[in-house]
Amino acid sequence: MSACRAPRGLATRRRATVLAVGATVAALSLTACGGGGTSGGSADTKFVQGKGGVDTVAKENRKDSPQLSGKTLENKALDVADYKGKIVVLNVWGSWCAPCRAEAANLAKVAKDTKAKGVQFIGINTRDSNRAPALRFEKEYGVDYPSLYDPIGKLMLRFPKGSLNPQAIPSTIVLDREGRIAARALTPLSEERLRSMVTPLIAEK
Repeated sequence: MSACRAPRGLATRRRATVLAVGATVAALSLTACGGGGTSGGSADTKFVQGKGGVDTVAKENRKDSPQLSGKTLENKALDVADYKGKIVVLNVWGSWCAPCRAEAANLAKVAKDTKAKGVQFIGINTRDSNRAPALRFEKEYGVDYPSLYDPIGKLMLRFPKGSLNPQAIPSTIVLDREGRIAARALTPLSEERLRSMVTPLIAEK
């Protein structure tokens, strides 16, 4: 009896998905835990490269964030779209990443300080093969906002070309109240630099 096989079209799509995810993980591996990275995107990105590795996009040129949803480290459902109307700070991190540890307390502090101003922090935990080290990381650094668990980087594939997409670990991306990508950093952030990304968006009308 012959072995059961998936239909050719389905098998091809599966291979394509595996290859695409593998390419993303490989790309993130090249820049993981670096001190920063080069700003990417196509010629129509229209971002302004700022000092200290923070890039921003004018309000009229911002692109929508992709659909980002899944289970958190606590195994609860989370959809970033549910926070539309708030400023959302997305931080890509891993418990194994030294620069992530360096910035963690800064993220936790600014998250607490700005929550009442309509800012929601959400982590995207990646390349942790299981949740336990990531949960220990959150406890150690006082991180009380949720993190999507994305061990092989599938969520990174969803960011559109020509946007300020994550290209390193850590990366921080800030969405405006309309769910559009407004700022990005490809480097661990000081408290001051993180506030410089969030404060102008709080002031936007």
